[in-house]
Amino acid sequence: MERYVRTALALLLIIILSAVIIYAVLPYIDYFFGGFILSVIFKPLYHFFLKRARLNRQIAAVLVIFISIFLILIPLYFLMSLVISEIQQILLDRESIIISIQSESQLFSHLFSRIDIPYDILQTGLDEKIVDLVSEAANYLSILILGSIQNISQQIIGFLIMYFLLYYLLTGEDSDFMQKIFVAIPFNKKNTVTLLDEFRNIVRTTLIASGAIALIEGGILTASFIVFGIQGAFLWGSIAAILSFLPVVGTPLIWVPAIIIQLLQQDYTAGIGILVTGIFITMADNSLFRPVIQKKVGEIHPFQSLLGIVIGVSLFGLVGIIIGPLLLAYFYLTVKMFSEEYLSDKE
Repeated sequence: MERYVRTALALLLIIILSAVIIYAVLPYIDYFFGGFILSVIFKPLYHFFLKRARLNRQIAAVLVIFISIFLILIPLYFLMSLVISEIQQILLDRESIIISIQSESQLFSHLFSRIDIPYDILQTGLDEKIVDLVSEAANYLSILILGSIQNISQQIIGFLIMYFLLYYLLTGEDSDFMQKIFVAIPFNKKNTVTLLDEFRNIVRTTLIASGAIALIEGGILTASFIVFGIQGAFLWGSIAAILSFLPVVGTPLIWVPAIIIQLLQQDYTAGIGILVTGIFITMADNSLFRPVIQKKVGEIHPFQSLLGIVIGVSLFGLVGIIIGPLLLAYFYLTVKMFSEEYLSDKE
């Protein structure tokens, strides 16, 4: 009896300590995931430095960290600077946006009157709602920018955590600590390796394959918006790149409304140009980008991708694009492994 009491107390202590640790690291959970994701991406480069360049573990890991900063963080910083400047410009042009939308509302009124539809009933209170909507969107963007600036110290700590974790994941592959983690996973060695392989597979398919597609499609759309003089080209291109991770819908959520707005403003050249660009992106996505890249890297089921992204983004933000599909895959695998190891009749 005393043994069961001591076991229960030990488990209770483990649960309490785990809860405290999780609560403490929760604000930085995205950066922990980022460290694991970067380790998967740059592990081949790290091994190249070890085996081909004959560097020791510490120097190879530090070199990989600097390369990742130049390839990821610095371009991301410049992109975010462009996006923030465009958001600020949109905030400054709030009044012109309202006037533009109201003029388009008058165009709708003219079109509806020509086909004998009483648009005046629909237009009642529409101008006030437009003003409120634009003002609320502007206030939200202002709060978003201000919050990002105020959280700089937390972001610096987060990036330090991410790169310290990356360093030890690279240099400590065969360390006692990593072996203890393997032992703590409640499955046999074969299934533990399967879980790790699935993590690598999800990272490659969602980040490398889908990420490459997102960069291509977002870049093409950004370039077309710049050519046709659409305000906020980098902002909308970045949003389109993120939306391209969603199967079926993706970038049309950006370029279709852009076409409608340009046609309403009677800028037919821009409208037709964006239409051609959008059709090209859609056709190339289905017949060129996705088949070629996924053939080389791998792919996951569209439903798993869509549901995983919805779950992941709601819980973890942008990094949930990768973590969401991973959670679904791990749920399926752990249920399958639990059934095989603990519920099977085989001894």
